[in-house]
Amino acid sequence: MEGETSWDSFDDIARDVTEFDSFSELSDEGNKETDVVSIDLILPDDLLERILAHLPIASIFRAGSVCKRWHEIVSSTRFLWNFSHSPSQNPWYFMFTSSDEPVGYAYDPVLRKWYGIEVPCIQTSNWFIASSRGLVCFMDNNSRSELHVCNPITNQCKKLLEPPGLKFPDYSALAISVNKISHGYTISIVKSKQVPGNFFQWDLSIHIYDSETAMWVTSLKEVLTGWRGGDESMICDGVLYFLIYSTGAGTPETRHSLITYNLCGRSSHGLLIKNFIPVPCPLTCGRLMNLKEKLVMVGGIGRPDRPDIIKGIGIWVLNGKEWQEVTRMPHKFFQGFGEFDDVFASSGTNDLIYIQSFGAPALLVYDMNQKHWKWSHKCPVIKRFPLQLFSGFCFEPRLETSP
Repeated sequence: MEGETSWDSFDDIARDVTEFDSFSELSDEGNKETDVVSIDLILPDDLLERILAHLPIASIFRAGSVCKRWHEIVSSTRFLWNFSHSPSQNPWYFMFTSSDEPVGYAYDPVLRKWYGIEVPCIQTSNWFIASSRGLVCFMDNNSRSELHVCNPITNQCKKLLEPPGLKFPDYSALAISVNKISHGYTISIVKSKQVPGNFFQWDLSIHIYDSETAMWVTSLKEVLTGWRGGDESMICDGVLYFLIYSTGAGTPETRHSLITYNLCGRSSHGLLIKNFIPVPCPLTCGRLMNLKEKLVMVGGIGRPDRPDIIKGIGIWVLNGKEWQEVTRMPHKFFQGFGEFDDVFASSGTNDLIYIQSFGAPALLVYDMNQKHWKWSHKCPVIKRFPLQLFSGFCFEPRLETSP
């Protein structure tokens, strides 16, 4: 299928040793004889490793199949160390093309190609998903007690201990943060459950997992009045952010709010009500993401008279406790999705933000650095029936991080 490329992990790279074409011809001014020099004879291993470590991730995989020497280099521990110090990779976007099975394609924005890859651990596309610096965390949508952490590029996967706290919560928000230096990671789950017989009061708890200790800690328990938790959270620079939703009859501007919780100075009695940050405008939905340790929100902008009907999409960055508007989606792109629901999928990291409608495989990319909107290369799948749904998540492709 056009635009689709199969994907293999390093374990599946071809073992065949192939002849590498010469890249340079040297000639002396008075000598007509031409010498063909192999790159293997010129570059020592350490220099070749540094060069290969700066390639896009897909090019590294292809380089590993050039010859035996290159395969050994890109599979070595020293190469992974060099790669870990290379610039961040542009995030890929994995699009689910089935609501029943976790199948789909991953989009590479550098080469503008879609790859058919298998995501390990996950069983259905409606699981909770969070990612950070090469690792992706999955949590089941039923009991919210089965969690896996994996690297989709290397297919390494680990099942975590069952988290503590409320069983079968009404709402859960999952987040993960990977330490750039140690590669250790922190996972947070914000659980919310209605107090029996009281619609306005909700039990809320925060649970933290530390990969260094491989243990869960219940960091906070609190009862919110007039508010409930949701399914959107993010960790930025040691602070947990999550959206809450009004259970009362407030104004459209107060239907959503943001709560901050410092993971470094956490307390079991946090009085979250003091850490409210209002959203910048009436939202149909909000999607949180970490872009270079800055909290960014992509939100559906509701109509003033009908806040549940989307009229556009905006992007904001949080500076202190104030939202700064970055941009709004141009109307031609908004129309390009066709019929757009009031809720949609959006995720991002580094400088790229992906936006996707649940009703179509179209994928829109916004570059925060270049301030530029563009459509991805066409996804190698078509909508086969009216109720077919699509969803997805983004992740940074990396080789050195493992669960």
